[in-house]
Amino acid sequence: MRNEPESVVAVAPAQAPSLALPYQVLLVVSGSLLVALAARVSLPLPFTPVPLTLQNFAVLLVGLLLGRRAGFAALALYLAEGAAGLPVFSPLGPGGIAQLLGPTGGYLMAYPVVAYLAGWLAESDRASFLRSALAATVAEVVLFAAGVSWLMLLFHVPFSRAAQFGLYPFFFAEVMKVLLAAGIASRRFAAQARV
Repeated sequence: MRNEPESVVAVAPAQAPSLALPYQVLLVVSGSLLVALAARVSLPLPFTPVPLTLQNFAVLLVGLLLGRRAGFAALALYLAEGAAGLPVFSPLGPGGIAQLLGPTGGYLMAYPVVAYLAGWLAESDRASFLRSALAATVAEVVLFAAGVSWLMLLFHVPFSRAAQFGLYPFFFAEVMKVLLAAGIASRRFAAQARV
């Protein structure tokens, strides 16, 4: 009878690696789909070519929940899906490669780095709201630096004008997205720690 549990314990670790890869793939695909769904919630603003969407929130959440590697992979997959012509980008844009080269291209191309950064900065204490909020804030700064820089290049305008297009109109909404993503991520990990 004693040998039975030992054999079960010996088999379990051998099965774990075979389940780990499909689970990671599922997480990555799910992360890319979450961002695609969030992109469907888009609001055009008359004073800027950049729409207000939930994509940034989803990117932060994916990075915080999945961590740096899976978060980066999920957003790289998302960009590949969009570049291939799948309808994953905001419906307010042209889609495909044209969307990556348009006004929102700087934000889109920064997404994998943003998810990686949020995940990496939050990994040491993922159950802490403050740590998650700080990680999401730093990631947002990088996101908007990339987006505004792209607008400066695309429209040949100075920083002040590009910031009017791609930063100032979104400030309040982005603060809310950071707080919401940090709240969801920290609650999830705090609940896991209690189990």
